[in-house]
Amino acid sequence: MGISPNRLRRRIALGCEGSANKLGIGVIAHEDGGEAVVLSNVRHTFVSPPGTGFLPKDTARHHRAFFVRVAKQALADARVSVADVDCVCYTRGPGMGGPLSSVAIAARTLALLWGKELVGVNHCVGHIEMGRAITGAENPVVLYVSGGNTQVIAYAEQRYRIFGEALDIAVGNCLDRFARTLEISNDPAPGYNIEQLAKKGGRVLLDLPYTVKGMDCSFSGILARADELAALMKAGGVGPDGEPITAADLCFSLQETIFAMLVEITERAMAHVGSKQALIVGGVGCNERLQEMMGGMAAERGGSVYATDERFCIDNGIMIAHAGLLAYETGFRTPLEDSTCTQRFRTDEVFVKWRR
Repeated sequence: MGISPNRLRRRIALGCEGSANKLGIGVIAHEDGGEAVVLSNVRHTFVSPPGTGFLPKDTARHHRAFFVRVAKQALADARVSVADVDCVCYTRGPGMGGPLSSVAIAARTLALLWGKELVGVNHCVGHIEMGRAITGAENPVVLYVSGGNTQVIAYAEQRYRIFGEALDIAVGNCLDRFARTLEISNDPAPGYNIEQLAKKGGRVLLDLPYTVKGMDCSFSGILARADELAALMKAGGVGPDGEPITAADLCFSLQETIFAMLVEITERAMAHVGSKQALIVGGVGCNERLQEMMGGMAAERGGSVYATDERFCIDNGIMIAHAGLLAYETGFRTPLEDSTCTQRFRTDEVFVKWRR
């Protein structure tokens, strides 16, 4: 993907994302030849103090406060006018109720003010389509890992079919909550700071529950045990090698265990559908260790792994614009009276009319 200002644009969409603590607004163009061109991708993150998470009401207040300035910046960066925009796309779900509602109302307001049609988008499908567009992966098995979702997905018969998922908390939520236990910074993101601490570990792999049930994973037991070990560390406890447990040891052990579980279920899905491509999407997909472990597995199968950087794997408006525009081009519209949002919107509920 790149900017091609001299090519004739076919359609332009503005996408609004706000399902969690990141408010993102982006503008995308689909050229006549089918190429998707990113024109702007602006994001503003609500960061809570160390040791805390972000509450829906506080996050919603953040999104309301920053929506106008982020939207203006997105249009300015894209160098397009309101007249150039064909549709306004917004995240319909899944996500946190308060933030979702704030952005849905703002997107509806833009559509009414500008006289544009509205397109509600499934957040998960947005991640998948953005990943496919950026990496060029043709028909991969998708590992979708974020703060609110953990799914292994493959496409079949115009649906994204869920092969496995988290039975309790999402992998990103597990990492975020452990960051609270350690009281490390949430800036730029708790998972990122755990990753940096993990890079300093590797001295010892602490024993944590490894819970894979068929194609599904469970992370709550791992988190509970990691919390116990963190309390032991604070009390001066030692690891199996007799050395004091460190925060780096805990982060390293947590990452290695949960990522091994994710690699296992992804490999099993690849074997089942006969695919040699794996695509990692979602905020946790930025993690270099996860990409490395997935890459090793894919290489052993004679395949390859695809992933994006933080611009596109972390929640962003451009992925909503892209998925929304794909649907818009097939005739899909969201009437104003149906322009609601929902915290529960399954990936496989979406009819993927733009794929054959």
